[in-house]
Amino acid sequence: MHICQELNIHLHRVHFDTNEYASLYHLSIEMAARELRYKYFEQLRRDIGAAGICVAHHRDDSVETLLINLIRGTGIHGLTGIMPVNGKIIRPLLCVSREEIVEYLALRHQKYVIDSTNMQDTFVRNKIRLKVLPLMREINPSVSENITKTAERINEAVKVFDEAISQKSNEAIISKTDELVEVDIKKAFQNEYVLFNILCPYGFSSAQIEQIYHSDFSKIGNQWCSMNYVVTIDRTRLFIDKKIEERQPMRIPEEGIYVFSEKERVSVKLQVADESFQVNRNSSYACLDADKVQFPLYLRRATIGDRFVPYGMKGSKLVSDFLTDRKKTRHEKAKQLVVTDTTGNIVWLVNERPDNRFCITDDTRNVLILCLLP
Repeated sequence: MHICQELNIHLHRVHFDTNEYASLYHLSIEMAARELRYKYFEQLRRDIGAAGICVAHHRDDSVETLLINLIRGTGIHGLTGIMPVNGKIIRPLLCVSREEIVEYLALRHQKYVIDSTNMQDTFVRNKIRLKVLPLMREINPSVSENITKTAERINEAVKVFDEAISQKSNEAIISKTDELVEVDIKKAFQNEYVLFNILCPYGFSSAQIEQIYHSDFSKIGNQWCSMNYVVTIDRTRLFIDKKIEERQPMRIPEEGIYVFSEKERVSVKLQVADESFQVNRNSSYACLDADKVQFPLYLRRATIGDRFVPYGMKGSKLVSDFLTDRKKTRHEKAKQLVVTDTTGNIVWLVNERPDNRFCITDDTRNVLILCLLP
């Protein structure tokens, strides 16, 4: 603070409960402090209208980071050290060592402050700084410079590698929307890095991706979850789908349009079965005998054990078996909607098949028309 006052530099300070944050999000103290620090930097940057955030990482910090990543097994990207520019974060001192910075400050008779925690070997980085690197310098005094050069070469190789992996990843993707990504298993699993490149943006960890890569493809329906997405293996395909938000059954007391979710709306309409009436045979419609259906209706997800009598059949069938016959994936089954009446009977397997017991006949006088709106 005194240095800032002497140099007329505006100082911003903030205090965090790092232990509480680390406990809440299951992070190490180091990682929690880093997240809090950079979140604050970005908020401050926006508040003062700054173009970027300059931080004082130097060459030795980059060497330490590379060694940490090597120990943790983070892959080739972790062996490139710290990047000079990462979004709004700018590191102008990566080309010089700590020793060079200290010598420069001494020449200018400039006072400086050292973080006291840097001298404690409690954290992994400090153990490398205080114990590992000094030992490596005994073997080779130029170890930091040599590791930096190696990181630069790896960084150049990574650019070529990433381009090739990106091309392979794109070839493996069959279709992609905001809701669903369909991937060709044979092409995606030719290399674990290809699979990693496809799944990493959806929040899947390295450990999960390794498990998926070594999974048994013969077991149809295997699933893995990230925070917001679900991966399902189904025959020759891998599906990346947004997690289904759990919702309570929606009560439908009368005619109208009912919004179950952002993309799931059902229209309920009553009509007299006169000469002008024509049955809409599109699967997104269900035309039922209104006098056989008891209100209120309920719109919900299909659950284990649900049964109905598919239109055209006499006997009942498990909804799950019906959907299996329709070649539906495990995740598609989990998203399946049903409409029941007040007795609990399924009257419509939405977008698939109405229940035969409630379908219209020659004796029908009033028609209940259900429609899944686009």
